[in-house]
Amino acid sequence: MNQKCAAFFEWIRGRKIAVIGIGVSNTPLIRLLAAKGARVTACDRKSLTELGDLVEELMSLGVTLKLGEHYLDELDAELLFRTPGMRPDIAPLCQARERGVTVTSEMEVFFALCPCKIIAVTGSDGKSTTTSLIAALLKAQGKRCHLGGNIGRPLLPDIEKIEQGDVAVLELSSFQLMTMRRSPDVAVITNVAPNHLDWHTSMEEYAGSKENIFLHQDENGLLVLNADNDYTRSYAARAKGRVLLFSRREKVDDGCYYADGWIRRVRNGADAPFLRRDELHLPGDHNVENFMAALCAVRGLVSDDTVRRVAADFAGLPHRLELVRELDGVRYYNDSIASSPTRTRACFASFKQKIIVILGGYDKKIAFDDFGADVVRNAKAAVLIGVTAPKIEQAIRSAAGYRTDTPILRQATSLEEAVREARALAAPGDVVVLSPACASFDMFRNFMERGDRFRELVSALN
Repeated sequence: MNQKCAAFFEWIRGRKIAVIGIGVSNTPLIRLLAAKGARVTACDRKSLTELGDLVEELMSLGVTLKLGEHYLDELDAELLFRTPGMRPDIAPLCQARERGVTVTSEMEVFFALCPCKIIAVTGSDGKSTTTSLIAALLKAQGKRCHLGGNIGRPLLPDIEKIEQGDVAVLELSSFQLMTMRRSPDVAVITNVAPNHLDWHTSMEEYAGSKENIFLHQDENGLLVLNADNDYTRSYAARAKGRVLLFSRREKVDDGCYYADGWIRRVRNGADAPFLRRDELHLPGDHNVENFMAALCAVRGLVSDDTVRRVAADFAGLPHRLELVRELDGVRYYNDSIASSPTRTRACFASFKQKIIVILGGYDKKIAFDDFGADVVRNAKAAVLIGVTAPKIEQAIRSAAGYRTDTPILRQATSLEEAVREARALAAPGDVVVLSPACASFDMFRNFMERGDRFRELVSALN
């Protein structure tokens, strides 16, 4: 164990530590803190019944549970871990700071203690695929790689196993980055577009949180940016270290770009073709961008042969333009990850034909005005569900080029009904895609559950 870890675990022994949120990211953290001798209080709005079997386990570890409506009242701790989805400026946390409580997060402590190189990825779209690609490239090169963060696995509980020669590869959300005061050795920003405006106070705050991934780098840091995105391109001027750019539209001075069917690399003044588009297994033009971002991030760490091998084999992640099945000549794709209009635009661009798309869900306060025109241009039909269905329908009907039944519009009260409607509208040769352009929280716990349900429904068609 490195000295920083040893000192931290020695410090927490016997101290009062509160953890807000008993969920996927914090439950392993609670176990770790309790095992190291801290006096842990786990706080959550959930009830004993909702926590289920986890209650008995946590109580057996000596963890005090503070549950229900008043779970944030009078937080008694010296160190407090907030859950990523909780705003850091809510009154109970501000009051805790005024009492001298240190408010932090699992990711902030991981950055402080991690002994190895950190590569981290953020962005509005494509961050999970890019993060996974980077990890796949490093592992294929034979490096010991630890993949985690917003992609679903906290890494602080594994900190004692991480060695100096390893590489930690992290996906970071704007929620995690908002209070970060450290940056990774290699920072990647895939793009920035309106998202999570139901949580962030403004687009400026959202975009500003993304900047924390590189603002604390020094001259040895590497920043990888999307040259085609207005926000990310502007970040280059504030970078302290080296900047590599990737682009699908134009040549870059240092990094990667796409032209004439080739992914090209530019380095040390040399511009050369590196990989043909048809050698990349991933579908969609947006995945060309994700691959170029990953290629820049691992420069100097992975051989060309390894890159080509991974490019040919890496098939992507579930819920991202995932082919579910073909039935009666109709292909059904699960793109449940598309929780914003920009993601669904990427879905549209992945098909040469007009598609039948299932749209709608939870309202993140993102405007759909411009998106309506995208649907008109790219959809044969749109089946609308969820809270945002009326807003999306209005945007489509108001868009230039809309004519009655072009595209065909249907509303459905559930995903089950939407799948039935889509099937009824489809003819041999058509493509049906769940690409909602919205979050899932009005009907499902997360986009994975939504995608799993879509997969079940489509697989059950006969």
